[in-house]
Amino acid sequence: MNGPNKTLRFAALALGYGFLYVPILCLVAFSFNQSAVLTSWSGFSLRWYTSLLHDDALLSAALLSLKIALLAATAATIVGTWAGYVLARMRRFRGFALYVGMLSAPLVIPEVVLGISLLLLFVEMRGTLGWPEKNGMFTIWVGHVILCMSYVAVIIQARVRDLDRSLEEAALDLGATPLKVFFTITLPLIAPSLVSGWLLSFTLSLDDVVTSSFLSGPGASTLPMEVFSRVRLGLKPEVNALATLFILAVGIFVVVANRLQWRKEKSAS
Repeated sequence: MNGPNKTLRFAALALGYGFLYVPILCLVAFSFNQSAVLTSWSGFSLRWYTSLLHDDALLSAALLSLKIALLAATAATIVGTWAGYVLARMRRFRGFALYVGMLSAPLVIPEVVLGISLLLLFVEMRGTLGWPEKNGMFTIWVGHVILCMSYVAVIIQARVRDLDRSLEEAALDLGATPLKVFFTITLPLIAPSLVSGWLLSFTLSLDDVVTSSFLSGPGASTLPMEVFSRVRLGLKPEVNALATLFILAVGIFVVVANRLQWRKEKSAS
C-alpha cells in the first residue's frame, strides 16, 4: 500500500506545483524569445530586455508602484500594528463595535466601493479645502494604506493574543512604563508578524488595480494599470522581461532571508 500511496502523493504534489509554477517558467522563458509573438518561440535573444530599458512608460509605472508599495506597506504596518494591539489588549470601550467595524470594513467591502468612496472624499476635500490639488501618488498611497492596514491588524491581533503576558506584567512590576514595555518587550516578540504584515501589504499594494484606477491621475499610472491598458492593444514581450526581473529580485530576497533565518536559528541553538 505504501508504494501506490507514495506515487499518488507525489503525483498530486507535482500537479499542484506544476499548476503554480509552470506558467511562471513559461513567462521567464518567453522573455528571452526572439519573436514578438508571445506564444511562438523563434530563438534565444535579449532584445526585449534592451527594449525594456527604452520603455519609459513601463519603467516609470514600475518605479511609481515600487515607491507607493514601500510607503504604503510601512505606513500600514505602523497603523495596523497599533490597531491590532488595541484589539488584542484593550478592554471593550464605548464605540468598540464601531471601531471593529470600521477596521474590518476594507476586508469585506468590494474594492470598487472603497475606490469610489475615497474618490468622492478627495473630490469633496478638493472643493472645500483645495487639497489635494489632483489625484496622483498621494491619493493612491492613502487608498493602499487603508486597504492594507486591516490585514496587518488581523495578523498583529492574532500574534499579540498568543503572547505570554507574564513578561509584560513583570516589566510593569519592575517600574517600566506601558510605552517602554511595548517597545522593549512586546515589539521584539511580534517582530516576525510585523515582517509578515509588511510583506503582505507590499504585495497587495504592488498588485492593486481597482483602487489605484479610481485614485490615479494624469501621469500617475501604476504598473498593474499600465499592463492592463496594454493588454487591450496586445501585450508586448517587454512585460515578460520586467516580470522576470521582478521574479529574480523576489527570489534573491527569499533565499537571502531564509539563509539569514537559518543562521540565526543555528546560532541560537
